[in-house]
Amino acid sequence: MNRKFFSFIVIVLILFSACSEKEKEVKKEVATLKEFEGLFPSANLPLAFSDSVLALPDNDSFLIESKVYQRFVPDSLYQSVFDTAHAKIYPIGKYGNPKEEIYLLAKAVFKNKKAVFVSAFDKEDQYIGGMPIITQGVRDNKEVSVSIDARYNIIREVSRVQGGGTLSKGQDVYALNRAAKTFMLIMTDSLGLAASELINPIDTLPKTEKFSADYGEGKMNLISVRDGQREGRFQFFLHLEKQNKKCIGELKGEAVFTGPNVAEYRQGGDPCVLLFTFKNNAVTITEVEGCGSRMGALECTFNGTYPKKKTAKKITTAPKPIVSKPTPRRK
Repeated sequence: MNRKFFSFIVIVLILFSACSEKEKEVKKEVATLKEFEGLFPSANLPLAFSDSVLALPDNDSFLIESKVYQRFVPDSLYQSVFDTAHAKIYPIGKYGNPKEEIYLLAKAVFKNKKAVFVSAFDKEDQYIGGMPIITQGVRDNKEVSVSIDARYNIIREVSRVQGGGTLSKGQDVYALNRAAKTFMLIMTDSLGLAASELINPIDTLPKTEKFSADYGEGKMNLISVRDGQREGRFQFFLHLEKQNKKCIGELKGEAVFTGPNVAEYRQGGDPCVLLFTFKNNAVTITEVEGCGSRMGALECTFNGTYPKKKTAKKITTAPKPIVSKPTPRRK
């Protein structure tokens, strides 16, 4: 991983090495989500950390009382790891955009188990969802590192020593699905180094509109279009791999129709601008402004015409008719 990502570790070290009486008082008086968020130091993206963060000393001056934490985050989140509602919670960091969603990273400790959790809140201060991104027990033989990119994707890399001393590595990529109120696995490369499997994070959303469908060729190229939350819009997720995987990128967002079959993706703060043109059971993507940074290299683009994927037909087997045997006549 890039060394600049590890600037986040500095934040963690500062967090666990200093405290103040003022912060102690704030914890006891936390009543709103804004006050709760104030307990977490800000972190700039991209950032990265490893399971070594779990080995840092626990400074109880920063301990968040269980009652305070449960006021904003369901205890079911860490009960899934610890089977208890009394784990010790320590703030690690926060990131995101207050106009969209805020993410909080927390360390939880109970007996011999430790974990790092991420939880997301919307602009209305409502809890969306959460997940454990690092867990550690007493007999683990794996190493875990996590990086979070500027698009809030969580990339979790696991290294494990198998029998015979063979080292296996795997990678999972998660993204927040606000509609489903959960973090969804959008791509995985298993520890067995099997071929990557692409998972569509918006696959469960409605596709009743004219152009709502999946486009692209092959398993690892997908332009998924789903109904928008408002008329004249649609939600999309695209993942493309080109030039023998030299160019790999993805983007998730909302596009607005500017004509009968033309829509535009343009979002404040994002230099990437795309045009979607639907015609003849295909969609053509044109970059109005460069999106090369999203594809791994400046010379890479999302440009291209992608055919509509065929929907697999469900094969139903008609039940066999029940034939009643004639009752033998009595002689």
